[in-house]
Parts: sequence; structure tokens; C-alpha cells
Amino acid sequence: MIESIKRFFDRKIRQPSGVTAREATEQALKLATAALLIEATRADRSVKRREQEIVASAVRNTFGLSPEETEELIALAEEEVDQSVSFYQFTHLINDGFSLEQKKRLVELLWRVVFADREMEKHEEHLVRRIADLLYVPHKDFIRAKLKAKEEMNRGGG
Repeated sequence: MIESIKRFFDRKIRQPSGVTAREATEQALKLATAALLIEATRADRSVKRREQEIVASAVRNTFGLSPEETEELIALAEEEVDQSVSFYQFTHLINDGFSLEQKKRLVELLWRVVFADREMEKHEEHLVRRIADLLYVPHKDFIRAKLKAKEEMNRGGG
């Protein structure tokens, strides 16, 4: 698995010849997004299969990745999360690279992960609030994203 992470990193994140700075930045944003979604799966100290499925679907659909690329990106993001000491490295990239609309969408995706098991624990809510604050997402948009994600998850969406 380590080899596949290295290959993905070399292909998608590092700046090999022929890859522009913009493309490298886009890849870093994908990694940061996946890492924050993975953080949400771990907030309640118990990662559930449904949460992992929602993360994979969100990453694949948001960035138009193949199943293989999605799997590789998530594996790399899990490594990054394991080694990180704060959200700053991820939120800093997202603040520099995403519009407010993209950041609001990310907060909604975080809520979808939280509501995957149809319940919300205080640690999960705190995590999403903290990330939303670090992304400078206004409170009203934080609440809208929460309500929208909860409604969609209750209807069986995801």
C-alpha cells in the first residue's frame, strides 16, 4: 500500500516535469479536502463503513475521479491525517484555493459524513464547527449546510 501512496503522490501531488503549478495546487486541494472528510469519520472515535462510503463518493463526485484514483487519494489523505498535528495545513490550502461557495460545499460534505450513521455526537459537531470557522464560512451558511445535509441523509441520500 505504501508503494501505491508514493505512486499517487508522485503522479498527482508532486510537481513532475510537465505539471504546472496550478495542476499541483489542484491536486493538493483534493488531498486537503479528502483529509478533512477523513477527519470527520474519526471525530467520534469509531469509523463506520457508511462514513467511508460517503467520503469516497464525495471525493469521486466532487473531483471527477475514477474509483482507482479515489482509492489512492483517500489512502494518501489517511496518511496525511495520521501525520498531521492540526487542521491548519489543510484549511490553509483550501482558504487559498477555494471560493466561498466551494468551502460551503465542503462543510456540507462534512455534515453528510457526520450524519451517515443518523446521529450526531458532540465531538463531530465541534469538529465541523471548528473546520467551518477555519475556512471562514459564516455561521448562517454553517447552519444551512447542516440542515441540508441532515435532510438529505434522512431521505436516504448520500
